[in-house]
Parts: sequence; C-alpha cells; structure tokens
Amino acid sequence: MRAGLVRDLAVAFGGLGLLLALPMAFPQPALRDFLIYFFAYGLLAMSLNLLVGLTGLVSFGHAAYFASGAYAFGLLMQSGRVSIPVAVLAAVGGTALIALIIGAICVRLKEIYFSFITLAFQMFIHSVIVTWVSLTGGDQGLRGGIPRPPILGLDLNDARVLYGACAVVFVLCILAMRQVSQSPFGYTLRMIRDNPARANFLGVDVTAMKLGIFVFAAAMASVGGLILALFVSGAYPEFAFWTTSGEAIFMIMLGGMKLFLGPLVGTLLLQTLNHYVTIYTEYHGLVLGTVILVIVLGLRRGLADFLHDGLQARRARRAASIAAAKPAPGTSEAAPFAQGSLTQGRFVKSRTV
Repeated sequence: MRAGLVRDLAVAFGGLGLLLALPMAFPQPALRDFLIYFFAYGLLAMSLNLLVGLTGLVSFGHAAYFASGAYAFGLLMQSGRVSIPVAVLAAVGGTALIALIIGAICVRLKEIYFSFITLAFQMFIHSVIVTWVSLTGGDQGLRGGIPRPPILGLDLNDARVLYGACAVVFVLCILAMRQVSQSPFGYTLRMIRDNPARANFLGVDVTAMKLGIFVFAAAMASVGGLILALFVSGAYPEFAFWTTSGEAIFMIMLGGMKLFLGPLVGTLLLQTLNHYVTIYTEYHGLVLGTVILVIVLGLRRGLADFLHDGLQARRARRAASIAAAKPAPGTSEAAPFAQGSLTQGRFVKSRTV
C-alpha cells in the first residue's frame, strides 16, 4: 500500500502539472471553461462509480448531492458570514449528513428497489428546491451571484486563479477516491459486490459498508457541485434533476467502470459532445444517442475498458508467442543439428554394410 500511495501521488502531481500547463499552452478562455465543467462533472461521475462499479449499487439519484453541495455553498457565500474554506467544509459536511439519513433507508434495499428509491429521494430534493422560492430562488436558481473573496492571498475573480484552484481540488478528490478504492475498505466493497451473502457469512457488516461508501460518494459529488456553482456564480434546479443523474450514468457507460479513471474518459467524451456538437448541428440528442449505441452495442463495454482489455490481450498473446519460441528446459539449440548428423551417419553406415 505504501508503494501504491507513492505511485498515486506521483501520478497525481504529474496530472496536476499537466492540467495547470494546458491553459498556458492554449490560453483561450474557452478551454479553461471547458476544463472546469470537466472537473465538476468528472467528480460526479467518479463518485457515482464508487457505488456502481466498486460496490454494485446503481443509483439513479446521485445528482441530488451534486445539487446539495452547490446550493449549500452558494447560500453560505451569499450570507457573507463565512469564508470559502468554511463554506466548502459546511457544504460537504451538510451533504454527507443528508446522505447519511437517505442512505440509511436506501442501502437496506436491493437492486432495482435501491435504484428507484434513490431516484425518488432525488425528485423530492428537486421539488424542495423548486418550491422553496424564498430560499433557493425556485426555477430561477440562486440569484445575485456567489461572492469570491480572496483566499490565502489568491483572487478567485481572476479566471486563471479560479481555474488553478478548481484543478487542485479536483486532483485531491480523485486522489482521495483512489485511496479509498485501493484500501481494505475498497476491497471489502468488491467482495460485497461479487457475493454479498459470502461477505455477510465472513462477518462483514454489509449494510454499514454500503452506507459508508454511500456517504463518501455523496460528499465527493457535492465537491463537484460547489466547483460548478463557484464557476457559474449560481446554482440551478437542473443540478438536481433526474437527467443530471442520467448523464452521470452515461459517462460511466461511455468510459467504463472497470478502470478507476474510466468515468473521466466518459466525462471528457460526453462534455465534448455537449459543448461542441451543438455548434454544428441542432440534432444533439441524435448524435449523442448514436455514439452511446455504438459504444454500448459495438464495444459492449466502456471505451477505456475496451482499450485496456485489448492491450491486456495483446500482451498475453505476445507473452505466449515468446514462451512458445523458447526451447524446452534441458535442451540446447545445437541438439537438433547433432541428432540430424547422427541419424545421417547411421543411414550411411547401414548402406555401406
């Protein structure tokens, strides 16, 4: 685990350096905006995959916590009484508390019942957002903008500074989710996913484990929501609508749930379609549906999983060919030639006789 942590830290620092260098190499504001959207929705997809891919819990209402983080952060900042770090901690902690209450009910259910009860709670939260106009702004969302006071001497009103701060938070959250997935807790979740009855027989508290990852995944999703709220300077009911959870599931399907970073590949693909396909055609839904059908029905897995499986199969074939080309143990390369010479000598001797 120590070697794995060192490797993950090295990859995280390398990825952060790449993300910080991209706007320097391509200084167009559109790229920074696109990447911030990628950070927000990437955390939503990655946190959902902790439930879907790691634990086998398919949630249809994960966007509720995405919206919870956005609204809680926005309301606290509009109050003018707290700093950004305090608002972030309070928003994430409040979302975790909501997830604890909802998850205590949901994780006791199995399969499709779990999926639909999570959707029901999401629509309940969406209804509260829409109807509590005095607090949330209703259909119009939070109005008046979200203040961006300086933090540690950094002016978040500068687009480049805001981008750098979002990149750092994004990488830290990805690193935290990686450590959870590679921890004994993560491997216990895999056992629950594969055979919950056996896990229970071995003494694992299946309900508590599911509840723990449910709360952690909700907290990570809330960070994505507050990143988006800080960037767009507001929060909107669409954040909590069922289509946002559907997009998160699409991201996992497009990228794959087998590899840890697979959902990020799906996020990049889906956000590219959302941002750029609409420029060239008004039939955005048709293009998106076609891409999903091609990947799901053609590859039968996510794009990252397909590439990974292909690479593994290629390595296996190469290793098998190398093993077949090696001589058997205890023989030498000159043995066939010596045997041929001996056989030829015996043939000549028999003819002479």
